[in-house]
Amino acid sequence: MPLAGVRCSDAERERTSSLIHIAAGEGRLSLAEVDERLALIYDARYRHELDALTADLPPAEATTAGWSRVMTGVRRQLVDDVSALFGRQAGLMTRRRMVIALAVLFFLSSLVILAVHGITSDGPEHYQPG
Repeated sequence: MPLAGVRCSDAERERTSSLIHIAAGEGRLSLAEVDERLALIYDARYRHELDALTADLPPAEATTAGWSRVMTGVRRQLVDDVSALFGRQAGLMTRRRMVIALAVLFFLSSLVILAVHGITSDGPEHYQPG
């Protein structure tokens, strides 16, 4: 059986739909074209019909799926902030160091206040309802 005669799955329709939305977001397709192509995507029965709908679009860039991209960005920001705080990164302003130091100080003082108020237990023992 030739590849053109292979039926498409719902997952393949969703991937193609995603490519159409990405192309629209980049300004490659108008809203009318998006609507038209989406209708054709969900009416498609075979893979070659889906391929024809994205043939004039560049291939999608490979992106890292899930949270790994977010966590990589968070890790980089954290490393940059700690480096700036301890002066290991040349060229950063002292104002940024001050903001980071104040944020750390606020966080630590909040923890101390919560510990003193008994947040780790059932609350302050001196309180009795009237």
